[in-house]
Amino acid sequence: MNKKELGLGLLLVVISVITGAINPAFLSLVNLLNMANLIGLFGVFALGEGLVIITGGIDLSLGSMFALLGVVFVDLLTTYEIPWPLALLAVLLGGLALGAIQGFLITRLKMQPFIVTLCGLLIYRGAARYYTTDSTRGFGYGDEAGTLSNIASGNVAGVPNTFILLIILALILGVLLHRSVYGRWLYAVGKNEEAARFSGISTNIVIATAYIISGGLAGVSTVLFVFYTNSVSPSSFGNFYELYAIAAAVLGGCSLRGGEGSILGIVLGTALLQVLQNLVNILGIPNSLNFAVMGTVILLGVLADQQLQARRRRKMALAGVAPTAPRSKPAQEKNQDASPRSAAALPARTGDQA
Repeated sequence: MNKKELGLGLLLVVISVITGAINPAFLSLVNLLNMANLIGLFGVFALGEGLVIITGGIDLSLGSMFALLGVVFVDLLTTYEIPWPLALLAVLLGGLALGAIQGFLITRLKMQPFIVTLCGLLIYRGAARYYTTDSTRGFGYGDEAGTLSNIASGNVAGVPNTFILLIILALILGVLLHRSVYGRWLYAVGKNEEAARFSGISTNIVIATAYIISGGLAGVSTVLFVFYTNSVSPSSFGNFYELYAIAAAVLGGCSLRGGEGSILGIVLGTALLQVLQNLVNILGIPNSLNFAVMGTVILLGVLADQQLQARRRRKMALAGVAPTAPRSKPAQEKNQDASPRSAAALPARTGDQA
């Protein structure tokens, strides 16, 4: 755990204590389990967004991807009565395919990630609304996927399955990011893509796989959110959820410049974001200000990142100047002392040797 993660953890504890002091119901078991469920729901796709941000990119299409995959998933179960394992596989493959398309456009056609994912945000949302003629899809009173519903919205010893799934995925991605060659390639590409390419790293594959992983995790989150809400409205389902992911990643220490971030930090950022939203509700602040709170959080996170970057640059500059300063003066004096002797020892002209 680095200093940034430690500071984030301490901040999470302090805000939780303050919130619990304001309203003791915050520390009740029911509220803590509900928060754990929300942290699991939002943390899964925030991990994928974090990987994309580490490469120096961004994914603005997650919320619209939820809407498109969600209406397809519900339709496969209710209208076409496809067995839930096949419907689940179709949604996961759909998420991977959408991520692969975005990765292809960014790496092969050299389009900007912001433009590609912004277009995806509009296209996926529009396709979902056209597919359903802008009507809400739900499960009704049937039992189309009772087993999958119990898995997605159930619990083990009181702990929500969504939170358990988040921990499992965080451990897997933590090993991938911090203990594998691929993880080092991600950081290298995020720091300097051109230098990484010249060092032999296949930067296109690294960036594309980050978007593919993000799309796959978006497919997993779609299934979880569908069973959390039991219905999908194509105009509002997953609306602005990409902002939650970006805010969680930025709070967790991911730099929008790329090359920085950690899995633990993203999980802590997701938890802190949910605690802040819970604090907003406890203080009686209207829900309409939730997006204002998120925008403020992102702004403060980016501002703090800029200050840390400037401080790090100043420390590196001082560390580079300090060791050389003491050595330069004696060396200069030595050279000054040696130069007269050298001039006196050498003949002024070649003919003086005679």
